Amino acid sequence: MDTYLVGGAVRDALLGLPVKDRDWVVVGQTQAAMEAAGYRAVGKDFPVFLHPDTHEEHALARTERKSGTGYRGFVVDADPSVTLEQDLGRRDLTINAIAQAGDGTLIDPFGGQADIRARTLRHVSDAFTEDPVRVLRAARFMARFAGHGFTLADETLALMRRMVDDGEIDHLVPERVWQESEAALRAPMPRVYFDTLRRCGALVRLLPELDALFGVPQPEKYHPEIDTGEHTLLVLQQAARLDPSSEVRFAALCHDLGKGLTPPQEWPSHRGHEQRGVQPVQTLCERLRVPVRTRELALMCTRLHTDAHRSRSFDSAALADLLQSLDAQRRPERFEQFLRVCTADNRGRGSATHPFSRRAYPQADYLRAAAAVWRDIDARQIAAGIEHKSRVPEAIRQARIEALRRWRRDAADAA
Repeated sequence: MDTYLVGGAVRDALLGLPVKDRDWVVVGQTQAAMEAAGYRAVGKDFPVFLHPDTHEEHALARTERKSGTGYRGFVVDADPSVTLEQDLGRRDLTINAIAQAGDGTLIDPFGGQADIRARTLRHVSDAFTEDPVRVLRAARFMARFAGHGFTLADETLALMRRMVDDGEIDHLVPERVWQESEAALRAPMPRVYFDTLRRCGALVRLLPELDALFGVPQPEKYHPEIDTGEHTLLVLQQAARLDPSSEVRFAALCHDLGKGLTPPQEWPSHRGHEQRGVQPVQTLCERLRVPVRTRELALMCTRLHTDAHRSRSFDSAALADLLQSLDAQRRPERFEQFLRVCTADNRGRGSATHPFSRRAYPQADYLRAAAAVWRDIDARQIAAGIEHKSRVPEAIRQARIEALRRWRRDAADAA
């Protein structure tokens, strides 16, 4: 059985990065022979097997022929006569089209090692244009490797633009767009994913709510970057510094979508963008079938981020109502995620190196302290002393307002 290590494991080892998953390609075998050797078939669209001992994925060498539209429109040929080079030739980028034999020898028919040295993402062949997912994958690899100095080859970007212009990108199913986008959000430089999609024209087709922010001005006094789209990507990158989760990063991406709906005659002001942003966030999440938890945080940040920024000027009643809206008692983890998004919004201004990018955000500690006071109120004890249960919610609210009032007064006296 001729077996070769392929794909990301070879690439990452050549880059000196940790190798997490190892995938293998098997040449010259049939499905029956693999199963007879103890491998368990798991592939739906093409022959993939799990090794009986390591449980690592082994795929039969295959070729793919375009037979329709979209990323499922392929006929797969996994005949034993398919060569290793033919299998590598169907892959997306040259850095992913390197194989390693058991003795350590590298098989690199498309110049992947040279592109690794040149820090270039380049397509293997024009067959790249046959699968629209490759537009997303190229952008995602840019988000992962831009920090290592990688750039996208001009000719690959040109192919991606052609795929958008030809409408191939429109055949992507929502689940796959979200799958690739979520993976990009978890990458070290997630903003590069959206930058790349915009460069090739795919952003307006896949994420029109985000694309609408570019070219929309904001007040220069508060936003030295001026452009709302640029601000959003700066906030996203700040969120990446603060939290590894896709939930926080997606909320950062969505928090200002309402500014794309501000009437131009009101520019650069964006009063009311928080409520205007609810509908585009809902539309985006429904279209991409975003998970509920991710959607809830994005909507919360959209509606309430400016309230957090202004919270130190709130009276006790407004502060209590904000903490209630944030569900600070029952959902403390989400409350902390919200504060990280607001911190990122505060810092995502000017540029990645602007003084704003490292400034403090005292509102976060202020809201944490207020939430601790708010939580200390024993709601059950209050409810037990009230005969008419319809009055319980307001009694609890008033108790929390009074506790916050005392806390604010004590803090002012101490200052």
